[in-house]
Amino acid sequence: MPSVFLKTYGCQMNERDSEAVAAQLVAKGYSLAPSEAVADVVLLNTCSVRDNAEQKAVDKMTNLAGQFRKQRPGVLLGFLGCMAQSRGRELIDQLPDVDLVVGTQKFHRVADYVDDLLAGRRDKIVDTEEERGSEAAIKEHLLTGAAKSKSVTAFVSIMQGCNQYCTFCIVPYTRGQERSRTIPDIVAECRELVARGVKEITLLGQIVTSYGRREIPEREGKSAFVQLIETVHAIEGLQRIRFTSPHPKGYGDDLVAAYGRLPRLVESAHLPVQSGSDRVLKLMHRGYTRARFLDIIAKLRAVKPAMGITTDIIVGFPGETDADFAETLSLVREVEFDNAFVFKYSPRRDTPAAVMPDQLPEEVIEARHAELLAAVNVIAERKNKACEGSVAEILVEGPSRKNAARLEGRTRSNKIVVFEGSERHIGQVMDVKIVHAAPFTLYGDPAIVNLG
Repeated sequence: MPSVFLKTYGCQMNERDSEAVAAQLVAKGYSLAPSEAVADVVLLNTCSVRDNAEQKAVDKMTNLAGQFRKQRPGVLLGFLGCMAQSRGRELIDQLPDVDLVVGTQKFHRVADYVDDLLAGRRDKIVDTEEERGSEAAIKEHLLTGAAKSKSVTAFVSIMQGCNQYCTFCIVPYTRGQERSRTIPDIVAECRELVARGVKEITLLGQIVTSYGRREIPEREGKSAFVQLIETVHAIEGLQRIRFTSPHPKGYGDDLVAAYGRLPRLVESAHLPVQSGSDRVLKLMHRGYTRARFLDIIAKLRAVKPAMGITTDIIVGFPGETDADFAETLSLVREVEFDNAFVFKYSPRRDTPAAVMPDQLPEEVIEARHAELLAAVNVIAERKNKACEGSVAEILVEGPSRKNAARLEGRTRSNKIVVFEGSERHIGQVMDVKIVHAAPFTLYGDPAIVNLG
């Protein structure tokens, strides 16, 4: 059977979609190629959140098409995901060597479409149509790590789509309206993963805290999302639960309280704030104020003082003044995030923000991005340094991505810890003493706590 190379751009949802597509292809007998240079099929799973992500995928495909046209003209080329959804047939018009364009509700069709194209049953395929029930169609997992060991962590998609319509965001247009899977369906997938050796599950959704809010009524003051977490929490053998990405509006008191009463729900929260200015938050259509965001942070830290908190921030939103930016800087310093992903505003077509007045010059956006990132990094390094000498519980995930001779794991608060260990440690929940801290990585020693 032919071999397939699959490259992923963008978020964890895209990573999960790519994993499922790869698993479906492997189940059909395809092998996974180590690089595009030796693959018979090359698929790019794309992102549309920023223009830079789209351009990277288009440039990559342009280069591949030119290279393969001369050297290996039979290679099948395809775009998947968000950019495929938003641009559709336009991608084949722009790049005639592309054979396949599959949107966000059709990932489960990719393996069959590849079969059809390779067998010559069809010439070009573009499928970006909506499909009822697609939110429950992706369940396959490839559970192999870097050293051929079984994965100890896994992503589980619990819903698709987004109804928030932030003015800067293209996701509701590329992923569609919110569609939630049932709790029994999700729990069955989680049970199967745990039976296969998974110790930590991350629940995924565009706005994960919106899960089931139209289909599943509150029960005993608990939202559908908290009901789901409780049910997953009861799975025997599961060690940890995470979720991403939430919306601050979804952090009700029931979810905050869940961190205190459900020990497998780790003390880690990624809360995208986007701006510290109420005026900009309103322009963004975020649905909360600076004060409300700070209140959520205070409640989380009251329940779990060691809560690891990260965020997303956009600089250079249309109309953002020096005063607005100063409010974002002050919020970052007040909250003291463990880390923050700082993005330069990028106009996305057909979004309200793209046609707002007072679009900022690139040099202003660049300067604000650099200043905010520097502030974030100073805080992150200081918080990491404060961990030196402490003992941290980590789940060992496998070889370090930067040095395969070492192992790496994550603390409950989502900090990466690298240490000297052996293969027998992989999959263990263990204590290590933090002996050194770099800006974004901790270094531990299990021998010091007699677990080596």
